[in-house]
Amino acid sequence: MGAYVNPGTKNMEIDIDDEFYVDKSLLIKVLNTKLNKKDRFICVSRPRRFGKTMAAHMIAAYYTKGCDSHEIFSSLKISKDASFEENINKYTVIQLDMNDVVTNKGPLSVSEYIEKEVINELRKVYPSVPMLDDISLSKAIRQIYSSTEDQFVFVIDEYDVIIRDQQYSSELSGYLSFLVSLFKNSVTSPAIALAYLTGIMPIIKENTQSKLNNFTEYTMLNAKTMAPFVGFTEAEVKDLSLKVKMDFKELKRWYDGYNLDSLDVYSPKSVINAIEERKCDDYWTQTGSYEALKDYIILDFNGIKNDVISMVSGEHIPVNVSKFTNSRVINSKDDVFTSLIHLGYLGYDYKDKTCFIPNYELLQEWINVLEDTPDYESVVELIKDSKKLLEATWTMDAETVAEGISRAHMDSNIIMKDHFSPCSI
Repeated sequence: MGAYVNPGTKNMEIDIDDEFYVDKSLLIKVLNTKLNKKDRFICVSRPRRFGKTMAAHMIAAYYTKGCDSHEIFSSLKISKDASFEENINKYTVIQLDMNDVVTNKGPLSVSEYIEKEVINELRKVYPSVPMLDDISLSKAIRQIYSSTEDQFVFVIDEYDVIIRDQQYSSELSGYLSFLVSLFKNSVTSPAIALAYLTGIMPIIKENTQSKLNNFTEYTMLNAKTMAPFVGFTEAEVKDLSLKVKMDFKELKRWYDGYNLDSLDVYSPKSVINAIEERKCDDYWTQTGSYEALKDYIILDFNGIKNDVISMVSGEHIPVNVSKFTNSRVINSKDDVFTSLIHLGYLGYDYKDKTCFIPNYELLQEWINVLEDTPDYESVVELIKDSKKLLEATWTMDAETVAEGISRAHMDSNIIMKDHFSPCSI
């Protein structure tokens, strides 16, 4: 077993050795239907702490040829599926955690580091396959496949770190070219049985086109068949609440609100924290800084302040998500709100094409940010004075909500100087 090639089951063993582990193994059933099919290139984007890494560990542990994984899966739902035996431990897995890569790459570029480390491990796994010193990973995979007929499964977690983090801007073009050389290459393609990428944001587009347009995307806007595996379902949260005798309705009020293909989806990390602590609270801040939210809402595009107040008051706001390219250039209010949907700060109603604050936990985050954002000084007092309104919104007190919303819109009609024009985040 290597660090990147056939890494084994240890990470998954740690994941499932948890009192409140939720079995998401039927994700593998879905992936098994895509092996060696046209739609075998998959990108699943979801917010922080929504189970991306645990899914990556499970997928790698199932497909790897590096060990026998039967025991670790024996008690999981996938073990009862007809496709289980057909595909378990049948592929050479290359698993990359891009946070690990950028931490350890040193002076090398991201693509140089990956090729160096992965090819060194492949030489050990396939000592009889000749690989020149300067061989690319794409060519090494082709040579292994040609010599052995072994196919590969790629699992890349947090693939978009390079895209999201400005400090890696100089590497973006080379990194995307590296991914294209692996996954959009007709010569290498037969060697790849499956590619599963996870990230927070969808695949970047340039001039409305993606260099990786052969990938099927499953996002917070349209999760499709991946919806049950993006966050916790209502049934799973009910089961957890019964285990510890917590009020399910309170868990729902705090952490529900992401509606994916008509399926209610909950924030997993927050639910688990609440279950462990036996108390509903704002655990979102533990997933990272809210600076990202602040950076977006100070871009005063076309009445964004009034829309924020409306959403804090419980309203849904129309949003056009179709123009979003994830190019790091924010051109409109729609771009702002679409970004915040992907980051998990807003929910999205696919049917009505509207966005909204999904639950009480996220409402607390929005209030925290507004109170700490100078550009919102004119509405901070309104927020502070509206505790009654906010409680009423999330306890369905319609009369108080109606009165509060009316006053909020009246108070927010203050002319504010526009400090921002379309710019890059």
